[in-house]
Amino acid sequence: MEDFIQVKEENVIRIGIKNSNGEDTGLVIKFDLQDVELPLRINKMDALHKKNVSVLKQQAAALDKQEDKKGKFLLSYKEEKKLELLKEYYKKEMEALDLLIGDGMTQKILDKLERKPYYNMFDDIVNPLAPVFEKLEVEADKLLKSIEEKYGVSADDNTI
Repeated sequence: MEDFIQVKEENVIRIGIKNSNGEDTGLVIKFDLQDVELPLRINKMDALHKKNVSVLKQQAAALDKQEDKKGKFLLSYKEEKKLELLKEYYKKEMEALDLLIGDGMTQKILDKLERKPYYNMFDDIVNPLAPVFEKLEVEADKLLKSIEEKYGVSADDNTI
């Protein structure tokens, strides 16, 4: 006879991904609201996103100041460079999103949707998750309170 440990999955939120027609893609993003690293990953993701936007704006502004010239083929030099900037921006945005939803998950979502990275993909993925962020704040407060009650430790004691 074997003994087993069964771990409860309380406070775990699963969010399914649908395509533009409302059809289930079979992909699921899972958030453990008691994962203490989740808020840190959200924070880092947000900081990276803001940095990515800032860098893109700075680089595009610098490129706009340059004189345009003929490119290699159909596109002008500036057009080629702007597309390269966007391509790098998309790559960095996917890295930021993966901090939240899991390594490689952004690419899996795009593959299921038969899409390439696009300018609004960050907002399209993050904005629907706002209720998760709100619930995360509530759960963090509950978790701290339960620790205080269980162990007699107060957040005001500076001894967690």
